[in-house]
Amino acid sequence: QVQLVESGGGLVQPGGSLRLSCAGSGVTLDYYTIGWFRQAPGKEREGVSCHSHFDGSTYYADSVKGRFTISRDSIKNTVYLQMNSLKFEDTAVYYCVAEGSGRGCDDAPFSAGYWGQGTQVTVSS
Repeated sequence: QVQLVESGGGLVQPGGSLRLSCAGSGVTLDYYTIGWFRQAPGKEREGVSCHSHFDGSTYYADSVKGRFTISRDSIKNTVYLQMNSLKFEDTAVYYCVAEGSGRGCDDAPFSAGYWGQGTQVTVSS
């Protein structure tokens, strides 16, 4: 059974940092394109970051460039999203997704991938 479990969310002040983790079980994440998405209340889900071993692509939304970093730990079968200089507008539920079609970040059909349950990030003073 494939399962992705996000953790690391929480309440943080503006300017603070959090590191989200996406741990895989029943799946080897190195063989998947991994995306991080977020959804704020009343807003559509948006792509935040992505990394693909298939074509070496890495993606960051303009709103998080220079602040967020995606990384992998193959031994732990975990993907991380390091979030620095957090802003109020980063408040959302964050989801990781593993997509195994072999496509890169530009065209991976994430809707068909394996999704985690999400972790809440709240940026508040």
